[in-house]
Amino acid sequence: MTTNAELAARRQLAIPKGLGTAYTVFTERAENAEMWDVEGRRYVDFAGGIAVLNVGHRHPKVIAAVKAQLDAYTHTCFQVTPYEPYVALAEKLNAIAPFKGPAKTIFFTTGAEATENAVKIARAATGRSAIVAFAGGFHGRTMMAMAMTGKVAPYKKKFGPMPNEVYHVPFPVADHGTTTADSLKALEFLFRADVEPSRVAAIIVEPVQGEGGFYEAPKDLLVALRTICDEHGIILVADEVQTGFARTGKIFAMENTGVEPDLVTVAKSLAGGFPLSGVVGKAAVMDAADAGGLGGTYAGSPIALAAALATLDVIESEGLCARADAIGERVKARLKQIAMRNDIVPITGIRGPGAMIGFDIVKNRGTYEPDADATKRVTQAAIEDGLILLSCGVYSNVIRILVPLTVSDEVLDEGLAKLEAALVKAKG
Repeated sequence: MTTNAELAARRQLAIPKGLGTAYTVFTERAENAEMWDVEGRRYVDFAGGIAVLNVGHRHPKVIAAVKAQLDAYTHTCFQVTPYEPYVALAEKLNAIAPFKGPAKTIFFTTGAEATENAVKIARAATGRSAIVAFAGGFHGRTMMAMAMTGKVAPYKKKFGPMPNEVYHVPFPVADHGTTTADSLKALEFLFRADVEPSRVAAIIVEPVQGEGGFYEAPKDLLVALRTICDEHGIILVADEVQTGFARTGKIFAMENTGVEPDLVTVAKSLAGGFPLSGVVGKAAVMDAADAGGLGGTYAGSPIALAAALATLDVIESEGLCARADAIGERVKARLKQIAMRNDIVPITGIRGPGAMIGFDIVKNRGTYEPDADATKRVTQAAIEDGLILLSCGVYSNVIRILVPLTVSDEVLDEGLAKLEAALVKAKG
């Protein structure tokens, strides 16, 4: 039997250290919200491949759709000879886009491709070049996406210089001492000191920050951004790569706010575990680029498109938006009970729409002093007890829960019990 240790040794020799891995646990198989490693050990999955598996590992309808597509064709390149699944999925996304009026959609492969192409589309539509993003935001690891990402280590460290004309303003988080008024004041200062709004092509924002710590963008911030964009002819881009497809109780998290973006970037759970991303946008904006200016050899893989069509059917037929809300209520209620214990590392800030749940680990109750070391102890204790759990946040002290929305109550409760045990163990 191959062991995790043997594979870890091979990995160290074969793969550069720049590709980080949370755990040296090598997956052999997975079903729904459960995984098994090469040594046969079972795990409850609270990570979902970083928000990719809203419909769970290997959903039968997704697998069936992929198998059927494999028997037809696997690749032609849409720019050479197009295929119906691309059109069909675009039609579905256009119909449910979180804004009024005609929509159009283009597909790519990764989330970073989606955000980079959103910039290209916004620049083509406005004839402008500058981009405004938020501190703590994560938009990918390719050069423009990395420039927009609002965190230096590990994403930008050693990789400079960044592409120019990308500007950041603070993201409002009460526990970090930043209000919506502070963010808007910083944006106003930016417009006076560094770049005039008539040169800004787009403002990009996550409706709920992912890597930044699972903090919701306040509605008053989004309303103000919409007003500013309308006043100055700026494209408002909602990065829904992590928040999309029922995770927050809606297909798109922007639906929770009532604010309409101009462009939406999507990826992760769009295709139920297969690599697919896209930009959904207002038709007039999407049509600004010339023919041939957008695309990619593998962009819109027929295999991934088939998976995505099945995924959207599963989300609708299994009521996963409502299920996300039910999971979120169950998780937050349990976390509030756990937080009352005196024998755990202190936790605070239990939050999140739908089933996109986060909370902070701090050094002392009643104060906000991030404890990154204790957070590491929690995730390590969890994996040792058979729970796959991820952290995030600008201070590396946030635990995030991204359990598949298809999880049973029994497995969900089992995972929460393991999380509680990890919080106790981390206390020491």
